[in-house]
Amino acid sequence: MKYSYRQIWTIAYPILISLVMEQLVGMTDTAFLGRVGEVELGASAIAGVYYIVLFMAAFGFSIGSQILIGRRNGEGNYAAIGPIFYQGVYFLLVVAAVMFAFSRIFSPYILSHILTSDRVAEATESYIRWRVYGFFFASVMVMFRAFFVGTTQTKTLTLNSIVMVLSNVGFNYIFIFGKLGFPAMGIAGAALGSSLSELVSVVFFIVYTWKRIDIRKYGLNILPGLRWDTLKRILNISVWTMIQNIVSISTWFMFFLFVERLGERQLAISNVIRSLSGIPFMVSVAFGSTCSTLISNLIGSGDQRFVRGTIAQHVRIAYMASIPILIFFALFPHLVTGIYTDIESLRQAAVPSLWVLCASYLVQMPANIYFQAVSGTGNTRKAFLMELSVLVLYVVYCTYIVYYRRMDVAIAWTAEAMYGICMLFLASQYMKRGKWQGKKI
Repeated sequence: MKYSYRQIWTIAYPILISLVMEQLVGMTDTAFLGRVGEVELGASAIAGVYYIVLFMAAFGFSIGSQILIGRRNGEGNYAAIGPIFYQGVYFLLVVAAVMFAFSRIFSPYILSHILTSDRVAEATESYIRWRVYGFFFASVMVMFRAFFVGTTQTKTLTLNSIVMVLSNVGFNYIFIFGKLGFPAMGIAGAALGSSLSELVSVVFFIVYTWKRIDIRKYGLNILPGLRWDTLKRILNISVWTMIQNIVSISTWFMFFLFVERLGERQLAISNVIRSLSGIPFMVSVAFGSTCSTLISNLIGSGDQRFVRGTIAQHVRIAYMASIPILIFFALFPHLVTGIYTDIESLRQAAVPSLWVLCASYLVQMPANIYFQAVSGTGNTRKAFLMELSVLVLYVVYCTYIVYYRRMDVAIAWTAEAMYGICMLFLASQYMKRGKWQGKKI
C-alpha cells in the first residue's frame, strides 16, 4: 500500500511535536542557565553532549527495537510486539545501571583531564552528578517511544512530551533559582530538573498504556521472563544502531571539546547554536523516524516497490516544514539568540554561526531521511558502516579547521554541511541500487 502525504503527515506530526516539545527541555535549561552565567551556559553544552554520549547505547537499541516492532506490525504479527518491548526494557535497565556506575566513578577524572578551563570542568561535573539518575527513566521512556512509533500510534508522544516539558520548566525554576524553600542549585538544578521530568514521562507512559492501549492485542498483558532468543534477535538489529549512535555523538562531543579550546565565549556561542539547531534537527528526526517505520511496514507487507517514492515524499514534506523555520532564524538572528542570553556581545557574536547552521540544514535534512531509510530496511550494519565512513571525514575536517588552524567558530560549524553532503551521497546511492530488498529480520 502506497502511503499518501496525508497519512505520512498524520504519523509524523505527533512525532515532530513531541520532539520539539522535548527539545524545549534542553532549550529551557539553556535559557535559564544563560541568566546564571556565561560559564554555566558553556558548560551545559559539554555536559549535555557528554550525557547523550553515554545514553546513546540505550537510544540506539530502541531504534533497532522500533524497526523490529514496525516489521512485526506490518506483518500483522501483533502478539510478538510485547515480548520485544519487555526484553528491551530489561536489557536497557541493565545498560542504565552500567552507565550510571561508570559515570559516577570515572566522570570526574575524565572531565578534569579533557577540559582546559577549570571553571567549565567544575560546572560540567556538577551537572553530570545529578543528570545520570535520568539514565534509568530515559531507558524505559525510549522503549515506549519505540512501541508507539513502531505501531504508528504517534499521537501519544505529543501528550507525553507536553507533560514532560511542563514538568521540566517547573523543576528548573524551582531548583536552578531556589524556589519553594529549595536551595538555589544553579547548573546542578537544571540536571536534577531534567531527570525528574523523565521520571514523570515514564509514569505518564505507563498509565496511558494501561488505560488506553489494547495491551492484549500487542502481548503487553503478560510480563515475561528473560528470553535470550528474543533478546538476541533484537540485538542482531540493534547492535549496529547502538554502536552507530555512540560513535556519532562521540564525534560531536569531540567537536565541542575542540571549540572549548578556542575559549569560553566560543563555547557559549556553540551552546546557543546547538540548542537552536535542535529545532530543525527535530524536523529531520521526525520525518526520518517516520520514513524508517513506514519503510519497515512496507517491506513487512510486501510492498517494496513503494519504498523509494515514500522516501521522496518524506524529503518534500520535511523541506516544507523546515525551510520557513530556517528563513526565520536567518532573518531575525538577534531575536532567536536573545532567548538564551541577555549578553548583547554574545548574541552578536553568535549570528555568523547561526547563518552557517541554517545553510547546512538544506543538505542535512534529506541526508538524515535517506540514512534512516537505510536503517528501516533492516540493514543496520550497512547504515553503521556508512555512518563510520562519514564520521572519519568529519573528524579529520574538525581536527584540521578547529584544533590545528583554530579558525573562527562559524567556520567550525561548516562541518555539519560537510557531514550532510557525504551522508546524502552514500545513503541515496544505496537505496537506488536496491540490494536491500531481500533483507530478512
